[in-house]
Amino acid sequence: MTLRPNQPNAVHSIHAYEVRPRKDHRGADLISDALPFGRLSYDGPNAASNAIGYASQYSRSHGAVIRVYDEAGNVIETCESA
Repeated sequence: MTLRPNQPNAVHSIHAYEVRPRKDHRGADLISDALPFGRLSYDGPNAASNAIGYASQYSRSHGAVIRVYDEAGNVIETCESA
């Protein structure tokens, strides 16, 4: 690999997020080390969609991988952004 002098050698971090149903069945939790408090809770019928939207928006300057889990702990959807 040859580095060209006019190209910056930048390292990009990728944020990883998990969207999991809440144990009280009233919404979803967005979990990530990239979040200021580590976890955000969402209520209502659009909880998972809102959590995915927030993660996508929060990580717009980084790459992001968002994994959505069902109640059994299985990955049911994976979203990636560059």
